[in-house]
Amino acid sequence: MTDKSGQDKLRQQLEEWRKGPLAGFQKRGWKETYTSYREPIKDIYTPLDFPEEKYLEKSGFPGQYPYVRGVYPTMYRGRPWTMRQYAGFASAEESNRRYRYLLEQGQTGLSVAFDLPTQIGLDSDHDLADGEVGKVGVPIDSLADMEILFADIPLDQVSTSMTINSPAAVLLAMYIALAEKQGVASDQLKGTIQNDILKEYFARGTYIFPPGPSLRLITDIFAYCSRELPRWNTISISGYHIREAGANAVQELAFTLADGIAYVKAALKAGLEGDDFAPRLSFFFNAQMNLLEEVAKFRAARRLWARIMDEQFGAENPKSKMLRFHTQTAGASLTAQQAQNNIVRVTIQALAAVLGGTQSLHTNSYDEAWALPSEESVRIALRTQQIIAHESGATSTADPLGGSYYLEALTDDIENKVEEYLEKIEEMGGMVEAIEKGYVQREIQKSAYEMQKRIEQEEDIVVGVNKYAHEEAAPDDLLEVDPRMEKEQIKKLQEIKKNRDEQEVEQSLNKLKETAEADENLMPAIVEAVKAYATLGEICGVLRSIYGEYQAPTF
Repeated sequence: MTDKSGQDKLRQQLEEWRKGPLAGFQKRGWKETYTSYREPIKDIYTPLDFPEEKYLEKSGFPGQYPYVRGVYPTMYRGRPWTMRQYAGFASAEESNRRYRYLLEQGQTGLSVAFDLPTQIGLDSDHDLADGEVGKVGVPIDSLADMEILFADIPLDQVSTSMTINSPAAVLLAMYIALAEKQGVASDQLKGTIQNDILKEYFARGTYIFPPGPSLRLITDIFAYCSRELPRWNTISISGYHIREAGANAVQELAFTLADGIAYVKAALKAGLEGDDFAPRLSFFFNAQMNLLEEVAKFRAARRLWARIMDEQFGAENPKSKMLRFHTQTAGASLTAQQAQNNIVRVTIQALAAVLGGTQSLHTNSYDEAWALPSEESVRIALRTQQIIAHESGATSTADPLGGSYYLEALTDDIENKVEEYLEKIEEMGGMVEAIEKGYVQREIQKSAYEMQKRIEQEEDIVVGVNKYAHEEAAPDDLLEVDPRMEKEQIKKLQEIKKNRDEQEVEQSLNKLKETAEADENLMPAIVEAVKAYATLGEICGVLRSIYGEYQAPTF
């Protein structure tokens, strides 16, 4: 369909079809449909929407620039994605039991959820931690908790993801120290820390320090890991929480890539070489309900990042241009009403991630709108991934939907609209400035409001919520965290403080303070403090005394 006469003929026949058969059926009933970013969807897509002559430039082959069709030539025929189930609750002991259970069930990577006090750098005995210890994740106060958390789990044989941001350096240091105690060299460690602070300021809220010091911590981790942990992903630039906050697909991708650009700029400004740290950058996306739109989003993400690293930053190493990403199915889509419907939702979302070429995947459990997942529900969530991997046929070839007229047009459309956002953010001075001006926050708030309004007005149907609803009881066997766990955690913390070498702790914290005040990499000092069993709260307390705490403006 590359010759002009063929295009003209198709265009004429398409117009005749629209005026004839389509128009006749439209009279019987017709509904406009839209993307999540409110772009009208055409009635049909044809070769006119997919310029085949630009195939090599726009799509290419798997494992080759611009990586639209996948970052590896073999994709899932080489090996499946890493199957991670995000888990952590109550205590290190309980969480360790859940990890070992999941590994026995065929999970291929660990994913650690930390409780709220840990996420904001507070020990379990802090006044603000009261009632929150172990509720949404595992409490980690010191290296002693990390030792329990990974008991009987050899760190040289697993890949571990840790969803931690502001105190990411401290949790990574604990993991390094634990590996040393296990006799595992740092260069053998595989995994990821989220370490993405910018999205915390506008989408999630678990920040501690202002942006400047936070970016210093991140670039120190980049530099340290490039030398000591070459197999470790030093950041997971996260669109997941942006989408959960109410962003549409274009906003999720645009704001995530803008964060990524800000991190690369900060690292280059700190004197790092791009190809030293860029190959270990990774991303984290949300898989929502519109299957084809999500697949197009993932494909557009790879093409955009490849071009950004190539054209804007002059990366030479092909790995610096590869957008590798983890996906989690959409927590915000789970409903308390008719909770078992969530199994279907998660299956569709997981399939979108696989068809879109994800490198690892977490599938939400059907009961998570009610509580942390039970053992049964988390097993079903894992089996969902395994059935897609082994029974669906979706892994038989790379990018199986590539070439679909609709999918290719949607990929281009998402890319173009993301570029408009990126240009606007650049005009503001970059992502940090856009956040400080409230621009990103307002865009997400507007999108969230419009989405909720469409649900309430039944323009968008949520099965079991605004249509096909009926009364039913809560799911059986919901997981409940025993309140006594908090007292046990505080007791363990007190024992650690009682039995450690206080002089060694004080010396390590003084060294950390001196390092923070100087222009030196913070990671070695944090590692030494962790080895002395200084607590998370004590280490973050030293940094708070130097950097202060971020106060969110009101817009």
